[in-house]
Amino acid sequence: MPLSEQFQSPVGFRRWLRQSGAAQQEGYDLALLEDCENAYRLTAVAGAARIPQLIRDFARFLPGEAFCILEYYPEPERVTTSRSSVPDEHPAPEVFYSPYLPVDEILNQLSPYLERLIHDGFIGFGLANNRAGLEMFYSEEKVLTFFTDNHLRLCDFLNRNRIPYRPDLSLPSDFGHDHLSLLGLPREQLPPSLAALDEAELDALNFCHHLVEELDMYPVEEGLSFFLTRKEQAQVAEIMERNRFDDLAELEFGGLLLDWSDFVTECENGFEGDLQDYRQALRVRDCIQHVIEVVPAELSRKIGKIIAEPDSSFQNILTDRRKRIDTPARPELRQERFWYQGVIRNQGIILRRDLIRKGWFAG
Repeated sequence: MPLSEQFQSPVGFRRWLRQSGAAQQEGYDLALLEDCENAYRLTAVAGAARIPQLIRDFARFLPGEAFCILEYYPEPERVTTSRSSVPDEHPAPEVFYSPYLPVDEILNQLSPYLERLIHDGFIGFGLANNRAGLEMFYSEEKVLTFFTDNHLRLCDFLNRNRIPYRPDLSLPSDFGHDHLSLLGLPREQLPPSLAALDEAELDALNFCHHLVEELDMYPVEEGLSFFLTRKEQAQVAEIMERNRFDDLAELEFGGLLLDWSDFVTECENGFEGDLQDYRQALRVRDCIQHVIEVVPAELSRKIGKIIAEPDSSFQNILTDRRKRIDTPARPELRQERFWYQGVIRNQGIILRRDLIRKGWFAG
């Protein structure tokens, strides 16, 4: 039986037909996440026609709201490495998050684009709610990945959708393959509904940009990769609600970890904010440190590992560390706060102006 009759792959992900080997099969497997007690990654393979229903069924587990994730390749002139402004010969896709929105609103906005998102060979997208410990992502490799601290519920969900457990699951990327954009495919090879669209509508730069605008999405750095369980987030939330950081208490802690990483990346590339913006980022790091020092030891070590790389990067770009940028009034922390010692080398014009006015460079 031809491979295409056994497994319906998205048209933008094409396995080499002359390659020998087993046919692709639907199925899933699972594994514990490193440094996450009782948290799992489930990896699933399903035919393209099954993805819309799987997304709708998964969305029912989300507690009323979620954020959308979109991953696609930008225009060539905008492609840079994550830690440098030098163009990258092997660019990574840009990643965008929406704010938390009602799940039905996200699904309605995705609906006109869903078939294009599934079939284009250079796009990944998903839904997540960090507070609920749930994420689903359909990658450009056309694999579904779920993160959860309730794996039994998701295993049941996949089994009910007739996707069997396979401990020896093979992934589409295990076979030789090509990625193709919808624009790069002859019309006769597209599904009929996509073949009816014009070139502008098939162009991922256009429809992804429209989706970013409609969902008010923003770019995020993918430097940090972590998963906090609902129990861990509840422990952190209890600490945050004790009013030690009034303006940060309502923010999601995972977002603060990403904010710190993004700030460090911006400082490496050239910080364009003013001194007040700079100080606010240091307060975010204060808040993270406060949590590290108060939560149970196991969670403290986990958070420390998450921010170890941006911390190290920030220390490497500090100069004139004989002086403090500030003397924060609170909170009292056990660790000496290296982030206040000195100032970053790559200061933007506005920050440098504020530092001059503050007298930083005197003496």
